[in-house]
Amino acid sequence: MISPIDDDSNIQASLRKITQQEIDEVCNQHARFLGTKAGGARANLSLCDLSHLDLTGRNLAHAELNGACLRKARMRGIQMPCANLFAADLRDADMHGSNLNRADLRGACLRGADLSDSTILDADMRDGVMLKPDRKGDLRAVVYDSLSTDGSQANLSSADLSFSKMSDAFIVQTDLTDSILRNVRLRRADMSNCNLTGANLEGADLTEANFTGAIFRGAIITGVVMDNTQFNNADLSGAVLDFTMMAGALTDGARMPRSLESLGTELSILLAAHALWVSTAGKDGQRADLKGVDLSHQDLRGVNLAAADLEGTIFKSANLSGCTLTMARMPFADLRDAKLTGVDLRGANMLRATLNGADLTDCRGGPVDVCGTTIMLWPTNLEHARFNGATINNCIFRKALMNKASFSRAKLNGVDMRDANLSDSDFTGAVTIALQLSGADLRGARNLMPTEAKVKARVQPARNGI
Repeated sequence: MISPIDDDSNIQASLRKITQQEIDEVCNQHARFLGTKAGGARANLSLCDLSHLDLTGRNLAHAELNGACLRKARMRGIQMPCANLFAADLRDADMHGSNLNRADLRGACLRGADLSDSTILDADMRDGVMLKPDRKGDLRAVVYDSLSTDGSQANLSSADLSFSKMSDAFIVQTDLTDSILRNVRLRRADMSNCNLTGANLEGADLTEANFTGAIFRGAIITGVVMDNTQFNNADLSGAVLDFTMMAGALTDGARMPRSLESLGTELSILLAAHALWVSTAGKDGQRADLKGVDLSHQDLRGVNLAAADLEGTIFKSANLSGCTLTMARMPFADLRDAKLTGVDLRGANMLRATLNGADLTDCRGGPVDVCGTTIMLWPTNLEHARFNGATINNCIFRKALMNKASFSRAKLNGVDMRDANLSDSDFTGAVTIALQLSGADLRGARNLMPTEAKVKARVQPARNGI
């Protein structure tokens, strides 16, 4: 019978301690090995104790770190594609911005590690157990308090884990905000109480995965495989999902979108009461509260929803042409394929809204003068918003907050973005014509190539050399 080794002191005692000077020389030799230079040698750090060492920016691609201890190591920006980290101890390691593409992380312990902004494409993060002899020569399993790959309480925010294998992994209470989990295999994975706000799970296999208590606000959950997937007590408000897929999921206590019937009255009556509330400055009528309501395909042309509460409301394929949405509260709203021509979006809060495929021709999204003077201007908030494949023609987004927004494959023609915050935004594959960008903050903006006015914008070198 094989018993687990769960005592850190026993594990550490069986590892060979490496000094900073030794690891520096190993890394230098490995760099020569990768460059096919004389004196090079592939790094073999299996069963070595590298805890607390500084490996910042090092290149250990294809290195052997089987069963190594890298606990609390400084590894920011480290390059480890195709590295063997089977059953490695990476607890509390600082690996921000690292490259672990196609790495073998089976059985690795990532508890408390910082992997934010890292790329972990096609990595193997499935369950795995390393066997090591104890002092009596009997084989024992190294498990670091858990029998599964452990990524609990790690920071994986904005990490790209596309196509990785994470079946049976233990990743509870982990920050996965804005992470990319496209086509990831999460069969039977325990991701309870994780924060998946803004995460992209397109095409993921979630069979029998446990997301109890997880937060999915603004997450994309489309084209996924669900069978006995647990979303009990999860927050799915504002998530972009296909309700037909939820038939095979367990959603007891989950926060889900609301149906029109749940309002208890006709939509037209609610809209009329809101219009009266707006026209009387709140003295009569009632503010519309449509948080999380499914208004897909609704004809709402010309409706006045100024200052309405529309958090997480679903407007998929709805017609909102000519609507007034001034100062509306619309974070996490789903506006995929919606018609928004001529809409007034001034001062609206559309944090993390999804507008993929929407038509925003002639929209106004500039600031609102909230005090009757020019001293206090309330900008339109489109931070983290998705405009993928959208049509944005002759629009005004002056002074808008659009940092970290995605305009992938969008068509932008004649858009006024003067003084807007477009930092860290993504224009990959976008068609940009006659943009007005004077005074715009374009720091970190990716693949923005407007045909006009770029020289007038405040442009600084983007991160990662892009």
